[in-house]
Amino acid sequence: MTIADFLQADFPAPQELTDFDPESPDRFFNRELSWLAFNWRVLEEAQNPRVPLMERVRFLSISANNLDEFYTVRVAGLRELSHAGNTVPSSDGLTPAQQLVLIDADARALIAQQDVVWEALKTQMEGEGLTLLNAQTLTKADLAHLDTYFISNVFPVLSPLAIDPAHPFPFIPNAGFSLALQLARAKDGRSLQALLPIPAQIPRFVSLPSDTGQRYLPMEELLLLKIGTLFPGYETKGHCAFRVLRDSDLEVEEEAEDLVREFETALKRRRRGEVVRLKLSAEAPTNLRTLIMSALEVGDTDVVEVAGMIGLADLGELVSEAHHDLLWPRFAPRVPERVQDHDGDMFSAISQKDMLLHHPYETFDMVIRFLAQAARDPNVVAIKQTLYRTSNESPIVDALCEAAENGKSVTALVELKARFDEAANIRQSRKLERSGAHVVYGFINYKTHAKISIVVRREGDKLVTYTHYGTGNYHPITARIYTDLSLFTCEDALGRDATKVFNYIGGYAQPESLENLAIAPTSLKKNLIAMIEAEADYARAGKPAEIWAKLNAIVESDVIDALYKASQAGVKISLVVRGICTLKPGIKGFSENIRVKSIVGRFLEHSRIVCFGNGHGLPSKKARVFMSSADWMGRNLNRRVETLVEIKNKTVHAQVMSQIMAANLADTAQSWVLSPDGSFQRAEPGADQQLFNCHRFFMENPSLSGRGSAGAGDVPELTHTKD
Repeated sequence: MTIADFLQADFPAPQELTDFDPESPDRFFNRELSWLAFNWRVLEEAQNPRVPLMERVRFLSISANNLDEFYTVRVAGLRELSHAGNTVPSSDGLTPAQQLVLIDADARALIAQQDVVWEALKTQMEGEGLTLLNAQTLTKADLAHLDTYFISNVFPVLSPLAIDPAHPFPFIPNAGFSLALQLARAKDGRSLQALLPIPAQIPRFVSLPSDTGQRYLPMEELLLLKIGTLFPGYETKGHCAFRVLRDSDLEVEEEAEDLVREFETALKRRRRGEVVRLKLSAEAPTNLRTLIMSALEVGDTDVVEVAGMIGLADLGELVSEAHHDLLWPRFAPRVPERVQDHDGDMFSAISQKDMLLHHPYETFDMVIRFLAQAARDPNVVAIKQTLYRTSNESPIVDALCEAAENGKSVTALVELKARFDEAANIRQSRKLERSGAHVVYGFINYKTHAKISIVVRREGDKLVTYTHYGTGNYHPITARIYTDLSLFTCEDALGRDATKVFNYIGGYAQPESLENLAIAPTSLKKNLIAMIEAEADYARAGKPAEIWAKLNAIVESDVIDALYKASQAGVKISLVVRGICTLKPGIKGFSENIRVKSIVGRFLEHSRIVCFGNGHGLPSKKARVFMSSADWMGRNLNRRVETLVEIKNKTVHAQVMSQIMAANLADTAQSWVLSPDGSFQRAEPGADQQLFNCHRFFMENPSLSGRGSAGAGDVPELTHTKD
């Protein structure tokens, strides 16, 4: 049994930390370094031999993309604070300037390792017939094919730019990728510096014909071959590639009269944010390096020299179904048997009893069907919907528009502050307004992150409220890879609670007497800490006391301090935290009853669950079980509208606690255990030991609450076929 099996294994022996002061900021890990540790775990999956080859390439791409976003938001914010002379420390005691030094060292090491991983993956890809070419490995037939491809697919969108007093250095947008060129005119040797921005609208890799396997040429290699076409009469004397990352955090005037227009303006400012990182070819000629750094106003500390490929995030382009034998086996999400029993009628299925879907194992199409059916049902009179992140072509928005056009009362709460989805949300809000829906933008100071949908239906002589609560976004694309929970209910109390939340957001009406719901920023944190303290009281009274929680991040210091006190009282606390965790577990006399692990695997763990033993230990039918839209972070608990929904239905209660939560605790195949010093230990199998993979368990076994006539008798214990 490995220490990663939090369901069966005992808590590890606590450690004593020298010079540890439990009253000081030393009781917390640094938030930013904890995030970098998470991205190291993502990169480790790119080296995991149990992961199919092209999925490892995908993990590398994700790791690179994650780091880019980290710099454009988190590092950009710290730089701004540091430049302004701000010395206020974070919860762990580090000033912005001190954090930037530590981040830079760790991030540079991460980038260097990404390059090492890419070289290893490239070699393995070649062994599978997937080859990345360069100019020296092209055949005459390749060159002929590229001539045609370049003229038809690349040349029309390029804008080669000379750099001289009459042609100043152009603006390079965030994530902009370019070639810098040192050219000489053939007839007289006259020097010319030039820039060739590579549009994001063209593929990074060109596929070349092959009798066996697949062959690709990076776009920058093709462009270097075509310099003579782009700059006739010139030859290349030197060149380099570079990529720019800019400050992408949005600043919005708090008193903006027109929030949509203000966000549209802010999005334009984002493109022009200050450069926070410049990645540059390691062999860049000195004059080109100087030109680029001067034009972008960056110093040496902002430059990362890359010996290999710049822009590893683009490697995701190489991952396609054409290489299905090098990907995870295809997986088809299930349609719940209960919905099938009712011939696809969501309202009939929900009215039978509450139903919890576990995405992506149960299809997100049921959420879309719920709203599409409501749009066309003549008995439906009103729909209310929160929208935090949506796809560009959103079936959810389409259903809401159809409902409004059919004369139903439709209220859509669109969150404009959903980072990097602001532009899509503005487009969708305009579309909704044109259809006749009432669009609400919520609070200026708070993001609305709660995931709620209400359908009010006339049944006989009364109105019945059908409610959907989710832990994830109403986004059909991310729902294929994010693990999330969807609770469907027509229970009156949950419907009343949801309606009060909409009234709060749309009309500032403070929600009173919530029955099964706590919301941030008014009551969620207070209730959460109260339940942690209640568990500590059970422990002091000699009763079983236990907490299970599954989250994406734990940062909020008041909640962490409450967990520390509960640990000291004897509460056994098992936490599954995918990403950032600033809590220090396993310290003798301080947090010895807390253990933390992170799951990184095929799907992105995104659901938020918390279970309290309630004086009976865990698992127990008398435990209090909750699902939530909120991570335990300051922004979620204090500056967002979030939900914490108590699960009362017995079957759903069992599904969340004894199936979903238990399987995550039992996972050993994808789990990393956090040590008191901040390092992570990965579970490794013994000679005759099988690792339990919770993702495979959920793919291979049915969920409890959607079983319908099939019954729950065949839902197995925590076991599955061998890895």
